[in-house]
Amino acid sequence: MTLAEPRLHSTPDPEGPESGSRTATGTDGGAAESTGSGTRSETGSETAPAGREPAPRSGDADRDPGTPDRNTGSPATRPARWPTWRRDLVVYAAFLVAGFWVTSQIWLDPAGRVAALYSSDPAQVQYFLAHSVRVVLHGEFPFFTDRLNYPDGVNLMANTAILGLGIPMVPVTLLFGPAVSFVVLVTFGLAGTASAWYYVLSRHLVGSPVAAVVGGWFCGFSPALLSHANWHPNIISQFLLPFIVWRVLVLIRSTRPVVDGVILALLVTYQAFINEEILLFTAMACGVFLLAVLAQEPARWKAAWRPLGTGLAVCAVLAGALLAYPLIVQFAGRQAYHGLSDAVRDYGNDLAAFFVPGSTTLGGNQEANADLAPNYSEENAFFGWSLALLTVAVVVWLRREVVIRALAVTGLLFAILSLGERISWWNRGALWGPWDVLVKAPLLDAVVPTRFGLITTVVIGLLIALATDRAWKSEVADRRTVRAVVVAALAIALVPILPLPLREVSRPPVPHFITSGQWRPYVGPDQTLVPVPIPAMGHTNGMRWAAAVNLDFKIPGGYFLAPRNGNTGDPGRFGGRPSGLSAVLDQVATSGQPATLDDRQRRRALDELRHWRAAILVLPLKQHNVEALRSTVDQLAGPARRTGDVWLWDVRALTDRTAG
Repeated sequence: MTLAEPRLHSTPDPEGPESGSRTATGTDGGAAESTGSGTRSETGSETAPAGREPAPRSGDADRDPGTPDRNTGSPATRPARWPTWRRDLVVYAAFLVAGFWVTSQIWLDPAGRVAALYSSDPAQVQYFLAHSVRVVLHGEFPFFTDRLNYPDGVNLMANTAILGLGIPMVPVTLLFGPAVSFVVLVTFGLAGTASAWYYVLSRHLVGSPVAAVVGGWFCGFSPALLSHANWHPNIISQFLLPFIVWRVLVLIRSTRPVVDGVILALLVTYQAFINEEILLFTAMACGVFLLAVLAQEPARWKAAWRPLGTGLAVCAVLAGALLAYPLIVQFAGRQAYHGLSDAVRDYGNDLAAFFVPGSTTLGGNQEANADLAPNYSEENAFFGWSLALLTVAVVVWLRREVVIRALAVTGLLFAILSLGERISWWNRGALWGPWDVLVKAPLLDAVVPTRFGLITTVVIGLLIALATDRAWKSEVADRRTVRAVVVAALAIALVPILPLPLREVSRPPVPHFITSGQWRPYVGPDQTLVPVPIPAMGHTNGMRWAAAVNLDFKIPGGYFLAPRNGNTGDPGRFGGRPSGLSAVLDQVATSGQPATLDDRQRRRALDELRHWRAAILVLPLKQHNVEALRSTVDQLAGPARRTGDVWLWDVRALTDRTAG
C-alpha cells in the first residue's frame, strides 16, 4: 500500500487568505506544492517562486540555506536536520513509552491485576483471545462457539470477538497466557493509534513535525481512549482508521480508482474484525465531512464524483464479498440478536462532560465525573475547559478554510448525537435529544450513542494539528515568539488531560485445580464445568478459568450479548437464558446469606444442570462469601469435597440423562 497520493488541503475564502494557508489543489506524491510563499516539496522544504528571492526570516536557525548573513555577508547554514525515518522512530518510541506508562500497573502482574471497576470486560476479552488460539490450533469455527453459554452457544460475530487482534496475538497467548496478551493489546493499541495518526498527518496533512506529533498524541492518548483502555482494547486499537480516512480522501482525486478501491476494501475488511462499531463511525464521519466540503465548494463534485463513486463501488463489492458470510452469521445466524440491550441503548454524555478532564488524566476527578458518563469505561468526551476553548478559538481563527469548517461541522454533529436520547447538564434536566429519532434505525440500533464522542475526539485532534501547523509555519518577523505562544497554548490545553497509569486492583488467581488439569478426569468433551457463582456479567472469573486453559472445557452462562430468552432474532441482552440457579447463587454471592432451597427450586436447578450437562461444580476456597455459597450448593448436590484450593461437587450421577 502506498500513501504517496494527492494531499487534501483547505481553501480559504476569496475574501482574504489566511497567512500560511495552503491551496485547495493537491499534487502527486513527490511533486511540489504551491504555498503562499512559494512551492513546498513533499519533504517540507520551501523554495521561492520563479523570479523572486526568498523572503528573509528572523534568526540564523530559520534562514534558508545559502541566504547571506545580514551581519557578516557570509552564507548561513541551517543546522542539520534528522532524517525523517530517525525522527519517526523517536516519535514511535515516545508513544510506546507512554503506552507502557499508562498500563504500568497492569504490567506489574497481568494475571493478578484488573480494572478497579467493571472487571467483566477484561475477562471477556481474554476469553475471546483464547478462542483465537483454538481457531488457529484446532481449526474451530471462528464466528460461533458453544464452549461458552453451553449448549446454546454465543454468536461471536455479534460480540466483537476481536479476531483481527486475537489471531496475530496467538503466539503471545500461547507462550504467556491471555492476561499478558490483553495488556500487550492495550499498550500497543494506544501507542499504535497515536503512531498511525502521526504518520498520516506528517505525510499528508501537515508539514510541521510538531503539529503531527501533537495531533497523533491527542488521537492516541485522549481521555476517551484512556477511559476505554482498561476494558476495550478493540475500541482503542484504531491504528487502521487514519489510513481508511486517507484512502477515502484519496478517491476524490484518484487516477486509479479501482486500485484505490481495492486497498480501501482490504482495510475495511480487516477493521471489521477488530471493531465494526468504530468502522461504522468512521464511514459516517467521512460521509459527513465530504458532504460539508462539497456543500461549501459544489464545483469539487464535478471532478470528484467519478473516481469517488468508482472507488467506493469497488470497495463495497470486494469488502461485501469478503464479509458476506461473517455478516450473515452475525445478523441471521444462530444466537443472532437485533438491537442492543436496553441497559446500554440510552447511554449518553452529559453536556458538562465536554468541559471537565477525564478520570484517568492529571486533572481528572473520578468522583466528580461519576454522573457525567454512563460509567468510567465510557467517558467519551472529557476534554477539559481549556481544550474546549482552544478548539473554539482554532475554528474562529481559521474559519475561512473549507476543511476547518467541514471538520467543525462534523465534530459538532457527532458531539450532539453523543448526548443520547435525553440531554442533561451536570445530571440535571432531561431535554429531548435527536438520537431519540435515530435509535431505531437499521445498524444504528446497535450503536452505543455516547461513543459518537470518539468522532469528536479525532476531529479535535485534527483541528489542533492543523492550527499548530499554520502557526508554526507562519511568516512573521518574530517566529520564536509565535512558537512560544503555540507551545504555551498547547500546554494549557493538554497538560490537564495528560494520562495517568490506569487504576488497578488485585483479583483472585485462577485456581490451581484448573491450571494443573486436576479437573480433566471429571469433565468429558460433551460436559461442562460449572463455576460457582454461575458465569454472568458480574461473575466472570469462570471465563478466566476457561481462558487460562485455552477453553479446554465448556461452561454454562457467561458475559456476552445474546437474544432475549435465547430466541434468535430477539432484541439483545447480556447473558443467555434466565437461570433460576444462577439468580439464587448471584443473590447469595452478593448478600453473603445462604439461601434455603425448596423442592421446586431444587428440581429446577437439577433440570438446569442436566440441560448444561454439568459434570462438576467448582467453588474456589478464596471466593467472596464462600461459606454461604457452599452451604447453598450443598442443599442441591450434597456435601462438597475439598480438592486442593477448591470445593468440588461431582454431579455426574445427578445429570446423567440415562438416570431416572
